[in-house]
Formats: sequence, structure tokens, C-alpha cells
Amino acid sequence: MSVQALRRESPPSITAEQLNSTLELQRAAFMNEGPPGYRVRRHHLELLLRLVLDNQDRIAAAIAVDFGADGADGAGRSTDETLRVEIMPTVFSIRHAIKCLRSWMRPSRRSTHWATWPSLARVEYVPLGVIGVIAPWNYPVSLSLGPLAAALAAGNRVMIKPSELTPKTSALLAELIAKSFTPEHVTVCTGGVEVAQAFSSLAFDHLLFTGSTSIGRLVMRAASEHLVPVTLELGGKSPALIDRDAKFGAGVGSLLLGKLYNAGQTCIAPDYLLVHSSKVDDVVQQIRTQAASMYPRLADNSEYTAIINARHRERLLGYLEDAREKGATLLEINPGDESPERFAEANKIPLTLLLDVDDSMRVMQDEIFGPLLPIKTYTDLDEAIDYINAHPRPLAAYVYSESAKTIDRFGRRVVSGALSINATAVHFAQDELPFGGVGHSGMGQYHAREGFLTFSHQKAVYRQLRPNLMHLVAPPYDGALKRRLIQFLIGN
Repeated sequence: MSVQALRRESPPSITAEQLNSTLELQRAAFMNEGPPGYRVRRHHLELLLRLVLDNQDRIAAAIAVDFGADGADGAGRSTDETLRVEIMPTVFSIRHAIKCLRSWMRPSRRSTHWATWPSLARVEYVPLGVIGVIAPWNYPVSLSLGPLAAALAAGNRVMIKPSELTPKTSALLAELIAKSFTPEHVTVCTGGVEVAQAFSSLAFDHLLFTGSTSIGRLVMRAASEHLVPVTLELGGKSPALIDRDAKFGAGVGSLLLGKLYNAGQTCIAPDYLLVHSSKVDDVVQQIRTQAASMYPRLADNSEYTAIINARHRERLLGYLEDAREKGATLLEINPGDESPERFAEANKIPLTLLLDVDDSMRVMQDEIFGPLLPIKTYTDLDEAIDYINAHPRPLAAYVYSESAKTIDRFGRRVVSGALSINATAVHFAQDELPFGGVGHSGMGQYHAREGFLTFSHQKAVYRQLRPNLMHLVAPPYDGALKRRLIQFLIGN
């Protein structure tokens, strides 16, 4: 589909009344049909997998438009990047769920106390009911369909609210989901902020939100009205520490991938570097060299993603101006020597390193969500660790080092949603690892088996067999045998 055709489409907006009726429809269907079995759940996952595989080009085109593509070279987000950061992780996670589904669903046996012998106990994993998913704009497909796969594996019905900042992708998701699933099973609810507010206030059986910490607070507050349990996948300022003995020449590529994929508009992108004072010049030079090799031009390079909209670009430029005024040194990496006007036309910002930063600067206070990379120096490892721990807990923490002692100390003392050693952001794509934050960076987890568990109720099942001695602990309690039995069980 052409860019022009996509631009002519306008996604419909659902009303609050329709949201409520959809929730009632899905809940009634869930209560009438009960938990689906293995074959049904597998079929649903296979439908979702086919949806993604058959529509890769349409998905990439829609995302490109939402990121600003207008037919000109260099705008939007490239198909190649969408394949790598949206399609591939989504396909991998669905296939992993299909592979592991039977074992995930299998009840787990538990032991019982010998005093209740003979008896049996197990834990069954039953679906919760109707799951709400609020997805963000930065990865509008993978962060919609990834949670959907986990919820379907757990046997639930699902309502998805995609971001209003990616209207073309949202409209496409609504169309594709409607072709593969009935409304009482999976529904995409498009619309603006008012729809998102109404959506977060619905009486779901579980609600997953991915987005900023400030909006996460509002979502949690709205969900509390109905005591809806929430999983919050937020963000924050994820640090990357580069140790004095780090072989950073081998690691700079992975660091820049994590930072520059999607132009830094990634919740687990490194938000700032902590570099040993003896390595600063070397690190800066290696970043310059590697970034120029990866992106020899920027404004007219379709492989370098645009900022989602003009407002977010202005926000990032404001961070730079604020930092400059407060004494930071700005190093813009613009290997093609392209003009500011050309960057403005493409709605892009070159990778910019910021030296001599401090906490008075907004770039060191807010989650950046763009291609700006502050660099702080340290001389002692504990100094760096204390700095990280003095701030809200990050979604991820990265350490580049060849020292087992440094890695161990950093990993034990820094509290973060995830720890990645000599790599950046790749942990998100590991199908066997859970994903989630801690503290201000979120609560709860999904991905892997933990995603299945998030959207399941772990129901305790106990069965008393016969004959048994339970009558000995029942009233009346005045018998000597009963008293001796209780004292024996207590341990006196």
C-alpha cells in the first residue's frame, strides 16, 4: 500500500459506551465458554503468527507513515528497522509461546502436610478473563501483539488500546485483528486521550500498560477504582557503565544499536553513560567513529529513524539548549555535515553527546527518549554505583567490563529491572527471560513463562482422600487423644 493511500485513511474512534459493551461482550463469552483448552489456544497463537507474517509490508508501511514518511527519502522508519525491532521479536515470542504452551498449561504438583495424609495438592493455571492492553507509540506492533500473545496463551479475551500518536498503525491493527478474531475474543480500540482514559477505567481482570512513569501513575489510579491488578512497563533513565578495563571497541557497536535503534525512542535504550575518567576521550572517539560508520548520513538516510512528531523533536532540542545554558559541552555527530534546516525537514536529530553534565539539567532528570547521550565520569566504582542508586530504579542497567569482580559488584548492588553485561537492549529479545521494571520503572513482568503467569490465576487445588484422621482435629476438643495429637503436631 502506498504512503498516499495510507494517509487517506482515518482510524475510527471508539466511544466510552462501545468500550463498556465490548468488555461486557467479552466477559459474557468467557463465562459462557469457559477456559479454552490447549488446541484452541494454540490455534489462536497460530492465527496471530500468520497475521504478522502475512502483513509485514503493510505493517512497515503504516509505521513509516506514523513516523513521518511522506514519500521523501530519509523520512519515517525504514522497513529494515521495523523488521528487526518489531516483526522479528514478535514472531519469535509467538513461536516460543506455541512451543512451550503445553508445558506452561500443565498443572504443577505440590506436596501436602503429613498430618493431612492421605491428600493431594496441585496448582492449576486458569485464565483471568478479559485483559486490557495499553500500548505505546514507539513500538506500536510488538508492544501490542507481544502482550496479546501472552494473554492468548493464558486463555484470555483481550482488548487493546494502541497509541493515538500512531493512528495508521492502530487502524491497520484494528483491521487485521478483526479479520483473524471475533470481537468477543480480541478487539482493538482506537481513539485519542479520552478513549485511553475511559479504557484505563474499565473493570478488566488485568491491565497491562506500557508507557511513561507519569502516565503509569494515572493508569494505576484509574484501575484502582475497580481493584484491577496492573502490570506497568515504564522506563526511566537506564545507565550504562564503562569500566576502566572494558574492551569498549568491541562493545561500542552494541551500545549504539541499543541507543540508535528507533532513534533512541526505546524504553531500554541507555539514557546516560558512566565512563571511567581515564577512558572518556577514547570512548568519545570510538562512538564518533562507529556512529559515522553506521550512519554516514542522517537526514536523508532512510535507515536513521525520524522523531515521532515535531513536538517530541522540540522537547529534545529543549534538553540540548537547557544543558548548553547550564554548562554542558555538546558534541554533535553529523558525519555528512548536513544542515539544521535539513534535519528539521526530516524531523530528525543527530546523535549528540553531552559532556560536563549535572543533575540540574533536564536531560539528566527526564527519560530522554531520543538520540541524546549524556556522559558522566567517575573514578571509583562505588561512586558510580551510589550515583545510580541515588536515583529512581532503572528499567535496565548495563555494564561494560572484563573484570568479574566489577561485574559482580555492579550486579549485586544496582537494583534494576534487568542487568545486561557487555551488551545493550538485547535481553529484551531473549524468549526465556522475563521483562519488567522495578520501582519507578514498573511493576510486574511479561515475556517468557512469566507472561503466561501474569495473565493466569494460579489456583490452588486440594483433594482429601479417605480414610483419614481429620476427625481427630474436629470439635469437641475435650478428648485426651485429640489433645495429645495437637500437642504432638505443634511439637511440644
